[in-house]
Amino acid sequence: MPLTHQPPTPPASGPRVGQRVELARYRITAGTRILQGQRVDGVVRVTDCPSDHAGRCYLIERGLEQDGYAALTALVADYVQESQQRDEPAIHVPDLD
Repeated sequence: MPLTHQPPTPPASGPRVGQRVELARYRITAGTRILQGQRVDGVVRVTDCPSDHAGRCYLIERGLEQDGYAALTALVADYVQESQQRDEPAIHVPDLD
């Protein structure tokens, strides 16, 4: 029985990733940070990334499209205020000591 050549199966397409949108900027002692929104496979993700210094990016929230625009704007306002008061990204968990 002869072997037949079959073309390779094309890889599944990757995630659908939308453009990043700046939602807010805030300044702390370490430097300026940016909150960004982006759709990944239809799900809104909010990240906090440094803009002018070395540091980590943090995933703040995902799935806000279900709660609407008011929830997004409230999250951004509260997060920025808390971050500036603490002088660090609000995603950091305070020491419990």
